[in-house]
Amino acid sequence: MSQKHYNVLIIGGGTAGIMTAAQLMRKKKDLSIAIVDPTKDHWYQPAWTLVAADTYNMKDTRRDESSVIPPGVDHIKESATTFEPENNTVRTKGGNAYTYDHLIVCPGVQMNIDDMPGLREALKTDLVCSNYLDPEKTKRVMQNFKGGNAVFTQPATPIKCGGAPQKAAYLADEFFRKTGVRDRTKLVFATPGSVIFGVEPFRFALEDVIRKKSIILKTFYKPVSIDPVRKEIHFAWSKPGDNNCVINEEQGLQEKIEGESTIVMPYDMVHLAPPQSAPDFVRNSPLAYADGPNKGWLEVDIHTLQHKRYANIFGLGDAAALPTAKTGAAIRKQAPVVVANILQRIKDGELSKEQYSGYSSCPLVTGYGKMLLAEFKYDNVRDSDPLLSRMFDTSKPLWSMWILKKYMLPWLYWNKMMKGTM
Repeated sequence: MSQKHYNVLIIGGGTAGIMTAAQLMRKKKDLSIAIVDPTKDHWYQPAWTLVAADTYNMKDTRRDESSVIPPGVDHIKESATTFEPENNTVRTKGGNAYTYDHLIVCPGVQMNIDDMPGLREALKTDLVCSNYLDPEKTKRVMQNFKGGNAVFTQPATPIKCGGAPQKAAYLADEFFRKTGVRDRTKLVFATPGSVIFGVEPFRFALEDVIRKKSIILKTFYKPVSIDPVRKEIHFAWSKPGDNNCVINEEQGLQEKIEGESTIVMPYDMVHLAPPQSAPDFVRNSPLAYADGPNKGWLEVDIHTLQHKRYANIFGLGDAAALPTAKTGAAIRKQAPVVVANILQRIKDGELSKEQYSGYSSCPLVTGYGKMLLAEFKYDNVRDSDPLLSRMFDTSKPLWSMWILKKYMLPWLYWNKMMKGTM
């Protein structure tokens, strides 16, 4: 067993880990910093929706992890397994221990495929797919689709890029029009929530998109299991305080009700986001909430991003219990707060004045050549970029926003965000 000490130890080499490390190195080059992450590949996952819609190349979303690790930062190619915050120690699967002055926890989320009965078996078929797992398979499934019930859904758990499942549905509508099967397709978007999007005015714009595309919106539909043999997906009726489950037989979906509140819907293809959580080594650790609505997620102050019980630990990104969307745009606003606070603590033991307001954004692609940019902060309050909002009405699907999504954002990600300059 080996042991090494770092001024800053970062758990996770995704967007949050790389960006934070790069910003720290730019501001204080004499820091000893390491990133603990076993992966060899670094993916630009926001483009995977476009890959599935056959408008982006999968290989262009990948870089070698070693190529994006900032110069001067050690890459520990191991899996973290255990946190010992009282000893300022992290242990790894290889039996090694690493100590730190400050710890940053940002390992992202894990896909819990087995939390949905039947899903693992269903994903082995040619009818069930997920952009979160394999966008190229999604493209193949849609290419082979000949009509029937095309069901798009998302889980009740928090997920990264919460708008991605509905983006997949919007692009599928146009994909099916191109392949000539849309007129014999019942395209369903089923969500456990009460509305398509929680922030106004984006909600109204998206409701208009759904209406124009003739997408069947099913609210309060929580996916609970899938039967790949019978080709049925099961939903629990999730409207609070209402056990009176009703289906609309006029929609021609051939739904049926089993028991008091289980809806069974036959499918000819399904796209879904698997249930997600913080990685096991986080949710079973002393750093996570032990109970309550945030159980299993990293326990941090929502404004300072400092751990609530361990002052030299900070968290950001998808694993953190923050009441906002889990997106790269959110991380772009979180990283400077973590950096400023750690540098201030190194200087005088205090926190900086930097605060995170909950900013996040969701580039909602509504079709080929159209996108609206939903920007918001805590409490579902709209929070538009001052420059963009002067030039565009980002609450409406625009061609200019599509250009931003397809060309500008990938360039900014690799050349600015990963370099710590944005």
